[in-house]
Amino acid sequence: MAIQSKQVTVAARVDRLPLFSLHRKLVIVLGLGAFFDLFDVFLSGLLGTVLTKTYHLNSFETALVVGSGFIGMFVGAIVLGIISDAIGRRTMYMIDLLIYSVFSLAAAFAPGFLWIIIFRALAGLGLGATLPLTDVYMGEMIPNFARGRYTAWCYTLGFLGIPAAGFAGTFLASTNFILPGWRWLLILGALGAIIVWFVRRGLPESPRWFETRNRQQEADALMSSIEKEAMSEHKLTELPQPQDVVVEARTSAPLSEMFSHTYAKRTTMLWIFQILQTVGYYGFGSLAPIVLTAKGFNIFSTLGYTAIIYLGYPLGSLISIPVVERFERKWLIVGSAIAMALLGLCFGFANSVPIIIASGFLLTVMSNFFSNAFHIYQAEIFPTRMRGSAVSIAYSLSRLTSALLPFVAIPMLHASGPVAVFTAAAIILAVLCLDVAVLGPRSTGQSLEVIAQ
Repeated sequence: MAIQSKQVTVAARVDRLPLFSLHRKLVIVLGLGAFFDLFDVFLSGLLGTVLTKTYHLNSFETALVVGSGFIGMFVGAIVLGIISDAIGRRTMYMIDLLIYSVFSLAAAFAPGFLWIIIFRALAGLGLGATLPLTDVYMGEMIPNFARGRYTAWCYTLGFLGIPAAGFAGTFLASTNFILPGWRWLLILGALGAIIVWFVRRGLPESPRWFETRNRQQEADALMSSIEKEAMSEHKLTELPQPQDVVVEARTSAPLSEMFSHTYAKRTTMLWIFQILQTVGYYGFGSLAPIVLTAKGFNIFSTLGYTAIIYLGYPLGSLISIPVVERFERKWLIVGSAIAMALLGLCFGFANSVPIIIASGFLLTVMSNFFSNAFHIYQAEIFPTRMRGSAVSIAYSLSRLTSALLPFVAIPMLHASGPVAVFTAAAIILAVLCLDVAVLGPRSTGQSLEVIAQ
């Protein structure tokens, strides 16, 4: 990389902005997109539980129901994430949600088990890039002093999709009004996502993306418009002087640059992290209904307990908001992962309903300290020119693990029980903590491009 002279970048101009209505709009619109991503992810476990009984599925077929959406997400995260660096964040936001809506609706009317699997995988293709693109977009549009807090607010809204999936499953699973209840769950997700698609049309493109594509005139025009809007709302005549930043010219493509001397260590850390984090986070959420069934609860009790446990996701995200800016993010990740491992063991050993619900609820609370910290963190440690590719490719590995996990965890659950499953998960989370602690760079409270460089 050849170092150029210091200059005022779009990143510096974004960081000197006061918070105003555009930033709040981003939180709401992107949060709603995350809502349907997470609604669908945690719908997988519910569908696995319901369809196992409906179609008399064996362990492999149940795992296929849970994993099919994640298979599509794995492909989508890689392909759509890389394309977002070429065509823009907003454009890809319009494409990915449309893909999900169309194929989720198709899955709702699928004529048989095999078609359900195919359409779930295709719907996952659209969702694959949603969360990494959310991290990238928030990272590029929110000033550094509020990035963690506003991203946490965005995900707090998004995480409401998890208990929404739980309660929707509880009330709709036994419904047979015109269509079986599980089909209404898919229709609900598809129609809601279409509404969000129309709302997204009002989002601006990331001016940092224009800058990295050497479209400086468009970047400057958009940035000037944003600055005028911010000054008008705050009744300001001028903004603080932006800081000069050292800018490096790209000398290689993003994929090869990820493994250059500058970024190889953090790329390796993030790839290992994303492979492992799924076990503790998505693994619990998607498998909790199946684990409760294995503990001997009937399907209606299982869905009710799951819905209560899932309330911990948005609550944990809400509690994390004042915390993410006060502590170094890498240590928040490590600390919350340790707590998740211990609470997972408690959930695995528990047989009484109060302990099962309490440990599961506290686990989901800590999961979103963990999740919010890493979503902010992974967008901060790469520069704008390669952020979409680097974050999406790494995040795709979590989707691949999520797709494979049911094929390992469900047979293990049936053969050895919940204790074995959560003991294995605790060991994996311990390795994750070591990975982040040793290889992860510090990030909290610094300029995004300074961190990345």
